[in-house]
Amino acid sequence: MARPRRRLPAGLIAAALVFVGLFSVGLGLGSATGFDLSDLFRGEDKPPPRAFPVLEPSRPVSLTIPSIKVSAPIMLVGLAGDGSVDVPPLKRHNEAGWFDEGPTPGQFGPAIIVGHADTRTGPSVFHDLKKLKPGQRIEVLRRDNKVAIFEINSVEHYGKSKLPVKRVYADYSRPQLRLMTCGGTWLGGEQGYEDNYVVFASLVSTRKT
Repeated sequence: MARPRRRLPAGLIAAALVFVGLFSVGLGLGSATGFDLSDLFRGEDKPPPRAFPVLEPSRPVSLTIPSIKVSAPIMLVGLAGDGSVDVPPLKRHNEAGWFDEGPTPGQFGPAIIVGHADTRTGPSVFHDLKKLKPGQRIEVLRRDNKVAIFEINSVEHYGKSKLPVKRVYADYSRPQLRLMTCGGTWLGGEQGYEDNYVVFASLVSTRKT
C-alpha cells in the first residue's frame, strides 16, 4: 500500500503536521497547510533483513487492549477536508479509526489508529490510552482472520507543535502500530486539548482466529 511519493523537506513536514487536539469537538486529527499527509507513508525500496513477523495487507476489523479493557470495532478513516487525519464521527466515538492511506497492521511501516479520548457526554474509546505501559500487548484482528499482536514500546505525549512527525509516520524499519488521541489540559474553543498522546508499538507475533 505504501507508494513512492515526492519527498518533502523535513522542515516543511514538521511545520505542516501538527496535531490540533480537537477530538471532543469532532474535528480532524492533525492540522494542514495544503500538505498531503499520505506523502509520509512511503516504504523502503527493499525490505530490510528481519527476525520478526511481517503480514500481507489486510484491513483491520477490531482492536483489543486487555490492560485497559478496550475492545472496539475499527472503521476506516481517510483525510479530513483540511488535509489532516480524520477521526470517527462523534456518534461512533467508541470505535477506533484506521488511517487507510497508510500500512495495514502487520505490514512494514506504522499503521495509524486514532480515536476519541472523550466527548461532551463522557469517556470514549481511547480515554485511558495514557495508562498503557511498555511491554503490554495490543491485538488487532484483520479481515484475513489473522490477529496481529503488538508489544508497546513507549507511551508518549507532546504539545501540539512538538509531534515527532518522522518518527510517528515515516519509520518503515519493521511492522509497527501507532495509537493516537488527544489529552492533557483542555484549552477550550478551537484549541481543544493541549497535548497529543501516542502509543508506539511493534509487531511481535501473529495467530489465526
